[in-house]
Amino acid sequence: MSAAVDTPRRSSPLATARAVMRDYPLLPLTGLLLILVLAVELFQPGTVQPSWAGVVVRAAIPLAILAGSQTLTMLTAGIDLSVGYVASMVGFVTATLVAPLGVPLAIVAALTAAGIAGLISGIGVAVFRVHPLIMTLGMGLVVLGFSNVWQLQMVQTGSGVPPELRTLGVELFAGVVPFSLILFVPLAALILIGLRRTGYGRLLFAIGDNPVAARLSGARSWQVLIVLYVISAILAGLAGLLYSGLGNTASVTLVASQLLPSVAAAVIGGTSILGGRGTYSGTILGALILTVLTALLTIMGLPEPWRQIVFGSIIIAVAAAYTRATAES
Repeated sequence: MSAAVDTPRRSSPLATARAVMRDYPLLPLTGLLLILVLAVELFQPGTVQPSWAGVVVRAAIPLAILAGSQTLTMLTAGIDLSVGYVASMVGFVTATLVAPLGVPLAIVAALTAAGIAGLISGIGVAVFRVHPLIMTLGMGLVVLGFSNVWQLQMVQTGSGVPPELRTLGVELFAGVVPFSLILFVPLAALILIGLRRTGYGRLLFAIGDNPVAARLSGARSWQVLIVLYVISAILAGLAGLLYSGLGNTASVTLVASQLLPSVAAAVIGGTSILGGRGTYSGTILGALILTVLTALLTIMGLPEPWRQIVFGSIIIAVAAAYTRATAES
């Protein structure tokens, strides 16, 4: 009698690609970033230089911070649609308070206002069970309304964007290294370590993956969520400071247009919209990819509406791909 011999099945290239996306998302993201950089060089030879890389990183840093808000909230199967208006409010309030309070106190006051907005959102989501999409959308409109009231009440807008923020947002050391890395590097390290090495970070993943099991294990989900939305608002505020310095302007809607790119950066980076899966390192790569893609579309001469179409299409395509890949795990 001949014994049957089991032969291992070869996985298809498509299945292998899905496994790579699921288990090693940084690899395809790095490859995509390199392809986009190569495309920029092909469309406009001589563009890709160290100084160009510095400008790209400088533009990607505030987006990566803003997308950090989305990453943290999406880990719990939520989303924060208020970040654009909160970021704009912080930049504007800081500019109006520089003259009477000075730069440090103006920044503290603006970030405190952001934290209060995040606290209200967190209470609405965690205590009153309002869906995060609805709660943060409504909170964003409330913040916009208060910002407009503040604008009308101010006789003058202070001394404008302070030089310290302009230096932090715009200047490049040796024409290559952005000064904003002084803020971003420790902030990114704090998020990365906090997500992987602290109990609070593990609770975010647990609540997004299985909220019922997290609650039965003794986790106080409502406390975790309240703190989460405060952190999200403060991150948005820090991004707003960099955006105001980068653009040397402050208005109540300055960062509103960055809401969609912030969601796109988190989704491209592998953060699941269903919660429980994602990394901030992937979000950082997602922000770099979108920034290089914006540069490529600018070189190609595509107007802003087409960029929005591209960003929306990317969100749909990447979210579908990650959902399909993770569903088979």
